[in-house]
Amino acid sequence: MSADPTTPGPDLVFAAFCTAGLWPGLGKRAAAELPAAGITTPDDVTADRLLKLPRVGRQRAERLFSSFLAAAPTYEVVELLVGAGLPAKLAAGVADALGPDAARRLRDDPWALLGLSGVTLTDADRLAIAVLKGADRQDARRGRAIVGLTLRTATRDGHTVLPVDLVVAALQAEGVADPAAAILAAVDSGEVLDHEPPEPDVDEDADELPEPDPALRTLSLARYGMAEEAVAENVARLAAAAERIADPASVRSVAKGLDEAQKQAVAQVLSAGVSLLTGGPGTGKSRTVAAIVQLLRTKGTDVALAAPTGRAAKRLEELTDHPAVTVHRLLGAQGASGGFSRNEEWPLDADVVVVDEASMLDVELTAALLEACPDGTHLLLVGDPAQLPSIGPGHVLGDLIDSGAVPVTELTTLYRQAEGGAIARLASAVRGGELPPVDSPDREVVVVPATGSAEAARRVVQLVTDSIPRALGIDPGAVQVVTPVHRGPAGTIELNKALKAHLNPGEGAVFGFDPGDRVVATANHMDLEPVGFANGEVGVVTGTGDGSLTVDFSSGPVTVNGQALFDLRHGWAITVHRAQGSEWPGVVVVLPPEAGGMLSRPLVYTALTRAQRHLSVVHASGAALARAVRDVDVRPRRTRLAGLLGEATG
Repeated sequence: MSADPTTPGPDLVFAAFCTAGLWPGLGKRAAAELPAAGITTPDDVTADRLLKLPRVGRQRAERLFSSFLAAAPTYEVVELLVGAGLPAKLAAGVADALGPDAARRLRDDPWALLGLSGVTLTDADRLAIAVLKGADRQDARRGRAIVGLTLRTATRDGHTVLPVDLVVAALQAEGVADPAAAILAAVDSGEVLDHEPPEPDVDEDADELPEPDPALRTLSLARYGMAEEAVAENVARLAAAAERIADPASVRSVAKGLDEAQKQAVAQVLSAGVSLLTGGPGTGKSRTVAAIVQLLRTKGTDVALAAPTGRAAKRLEELTDHPAVTVHRLLGAQGASGGFSRNEEWPLDADVVVVDEASMLDVELTAALLEACPDGTHLLLVGDPAQLPSIGPGHVLGDLIDSGAVPVTELTTLYRQAEGGAIARLASAVRGGELPPVDSPDREVVVVPATGSAEAARRVVQLVTDSIPRALGIDPGAVQVVTPVHRGPAGTIELNKALKAHLNPGEGAVFGFDPGDRVVATANHMDLEPVGFANGEVGVVTGTGDGSLTVDFSSGPVTVNGQALFDLRHGWAITVHRAQGSEWPGVVVVLPPEAGGMLSRPLVYTALTRAQRHLSVVHASGAALARAVRDVDVRPRRTRLAGLLGEATG
């Protein structure tokens, strides 16, 4: 690792800083006009010079000058990045992650850059060559960072732990000569936890005690390892502290219309500290939850209802006639930082907490939820383990079921099928690994074949803008397109362009959006006024301001500005993962050829079950669809939670 780093001139760094949009309040057009006003280096930036820009008065010039001075820490980072030939836009993330002394920290340890998403080891090595004298591939800081990078990459596939052997292989692949030292350094830094293999089952008649299998030793990022331990400890705590809320005989008061399994679920909530209610669509989960809420309200018991998404919370509220909020709002989420105001010190004040769509709970959100439940709280998690697991790391619902640590009621009787629901019949068959021919004379389910991505995209636009509104009376605003992919003619990007052109043409007045545009959130911003929004929520732009949008989400209208604008996308077409937890009157699921390799039974099942009244399936993935439903299941996630739950509750 050697090079002859050159220091870029201040004008190059300044230009990169401005064009990357890192000067708060300075738009692209104003940035392009700076040279004409004689502003090409940091020393040129004064309020008087900024007055020479078109459309800039004294007040705005003063604001721009102040915001430039305040951005000095980011500017220092840009100097380092540009000097290493790296894109200046990375600086915003670096400053957020490493704080106001980010530049100093990068000079001390350039591989700290790997803590950012989207940064490669090659990028970090280039920075090291530029800022360290005699940068070395065997630098202990490099090995430690590769351990963290390997574990972070695994979390994108949902894993909370990795076997040590896989981490060693990753280190060796990057030329690290002493993987054991790199792992030890990562553990000593506090970022990584080392988990010894579990003790093997002991045969009482055996002469010698068996040794733990070293191949089962695992590593985790500390945040996820600690979250799994917190979930296990708190499940055990709630289970041990639970006292019966009401006599089981009281279930009779709400038992009308419930089958035996549903009555059992109601009774379970009255006695168990943590319990699960599972089943597919149409099996009566909602009816059971409504009966639970009715009984508890009659008893004067405080109930809190929540779901991971705004739409799911709203649906829960309508079904139970009781207020429901998102899990983030229930816990008092603190902006984009990820913290919560409700916790062990300020716990929830409900006697019973019910969370719907629990398959979407990742391990950190579950840990926060459980920590906010004081002793004596009864927690009911309601969900469908056949759906996609959470976007974030962990396999909480599945691990809770597999552990046997909490009581589970699975509802299997398909009531909606008996009522003739083609969507429920199809979803139930897919859940069981079958793809039957669709029999739906009333057009509740329609399969539209297409020969390729381009034709599939045309079919989607035709269905949303013409066929479904005309034939079924469902307004385009109530139809959601769901696709597995972002790219290609039938991915979210191109479909959103095409649907905007038909449904709400415009130039994109603010940040590419116009009033009437449908948008989807790609991150949490719970701190925005007045109610904020959560990742995955779909809303409609109702107004534009000076660098801001008003968006009407299911939880209410939100003024979106600043960094939060970067986390909005057009939302006529969204991915299956983003659609999870929400339902719409009409849904068009498009399965293009390029999605073939990523199709799995949980993904297809999750997509189909987003529809309430009508489902159109634009099928262009050929035999891959039947194969995915029949054989190809989602790759299992590596976690420790099931074992930890067994230990904590056993």
